[in-house]
Amino acid sequence: MNYRVISSHLGWVRSIAFDPSNSWFCTGSADRTIKIWDVGTGRLKLTLTGHTDQVRALAVSSRQPYMFSAGDDKQVKCWDLEQNKVIRSYHGHLSGVYCLALHPTIDVLLTGGRDSVCRVWDIRSKEQVFPLSGHASTVCSVFARSTDPQVVTGSHDTTIKFWDLRSGNSMATLTQHKKSVRAMAVHPTQHNFASASGDSIIKFDLPRGEFQHNMLSQQNAIINTMAVNEDGVMATGGDNGSLWFWDWNSGHNFQQSQSIAQPGSLDCESGIYALSYDITGSRLVTCGADKTIKMWKQDENATFNYKP
Repeated sequence: MNYRVISSHLGWVRSIAFDPSNSWFCTGSADRTIKIWDVGTGRLKLTLTGHTDQVRALAVSSRQPYMFSAGDDKQVKCWDLEQNKVIRSYHGHLSGVYCLALHPTIDVLLTGGRDSVCRVWDIRSKEQVFPLSGHASTVCSVFARSTDPQVVTGSHDTTIKFWDLRSGNSMATLTQHKKSVRAMAVHPTQHNFASASGDSIIKFDLPRGEFQHNMLSQQNAIINTMAVNEDGVMATGGDNGSLWFWDWNSGHNFQQSQSIAQPGSLDCESGIYALSYDITGSRLVTCGADKTIKMWKQDENATFNYKP
């Protein structure tokens, strides 16, 4: 259930990331700012400026006091959170940068964007280690895991690619989706992940990418964003404001909510662009086209009881 609505951004809210200590989270917006919020109270702590176009991707390091941001201005920035300023920029993307991820155990940053390339950066030297080239359209989701030397990317070309992080070569291409792959979610403890396109949500195993099962998706929306917590509750956010909750193991959709556009917004501005669980997995935060951030907590009445 939605228990808090935060308004401060002046544009669509496009991205979100939580601090590993779970005391704050950051959001990036079409208003070109990054805002840092207190998790407990929802109060604004800080506004960071430096991007010249919308901020589409954010990540907070669990190993250094760094935050990373990327956006439509082709910029990828590393912020020092002790000084609250940009200390490094990573130059190489030829167009807007749509997604960003940190490798969990090595000092490597992954960015993907409209130039159809996922770029691997050495965080400290700012050097581009590899351009992972092979997608035919925008790369809009990416992740890496500590257990495998590989990177997984999802693209508007409808495919998901697996890359060898040691050589920069493509290892496999998954072609089960028929529309743009806009979002992926990797399970925190299991060896699998899910991906979403306009018409389907599919679960694959890791590290090989073998098909596990289709989720029974009737969300009737373009799914822009998804996340799963350790309890196996997956949340998916659609461009029509639909927020659906799924049982990770069975693929059953057990609850549906709706993000309501705030007063003064158009109905078409109810869309959800980004969402994330907090570090405990008990709190969910969604970011929307109505310029707000909504905080959701577990509905005690929701059940997993599923009898096919």
